[in-house]
Amino acid sequence: MIGRSFIPAFLLMLSSTGCVCPHPATPMSHHPSFPARLPVACQTACDRLRLAPTPWLVVVRVSTQTLALYDHGRYARQFPCSTSRLGAGQIEGSNRTPLGLHAIAEKIGADAPPGTVFKARQIIGHTSDPGLADAKITTRILWLEGLDPGYNQGGNVDSHARYIYIHGTADQTGIGAPASCGCIHLADPDLITLFELLPAGTMVWIEE
Repeated sequence: MIGRSFIPAFLLMLSSTGCVCPHPATPMSHHPSFPARLPVACQTACDRLRLAPTPWLVVVRVSTQTLALYDHGRYARQFPCSTSRLGAGQIEGSNRTPLGLHAIAEKIGADAPPGTVFKARQIIGHTSDPGLADAKITTRILWLEGLDPGYNQGGNVDSHARYIYIHGTADQTGIGAPASCGCIHLADPDLITLFELLPAGTMVWIEE
């Protein structure tokens, strides 16, 4: 887990072997809902918290159930995702997806086969095992921490203490619609793409 005094990640360049994208990036013009540059609210939050945006930056939009990747401030591509079926919210025990500026605090599950099942961040089996076919946390975990004290960091609004992850799930048929208990679900190929590409410390902006 990175410290509460956040240090932006060093520059990470995408190499031919560092990304397992299952399909090419989609042109930005096909997705006008995401701006060509970082969302203004994200940049404003970085300025207020005196944090420089990281080279790669993830934007999760609850209203459209989509996750976009920005490369040095420019839109690169997007993926369908699922956030909480109860909507957005910061409070512990709400089972809602927290908003605001976060960072990837820990990466768990490197090199595990897709469908690997986790409990308390430990591998307990695979979705092919009897009794694990409907596992809720699978494949990879990107554990988030809030960067905004009093909003998503500390007290009863602490995203890390709430165990807010970007992770896989056994049933991926519902991805693209609200379905989680607060976390962010991705399909396995998209999750593995991001896991391999993004270093710990990468910022994640979650908006309505």
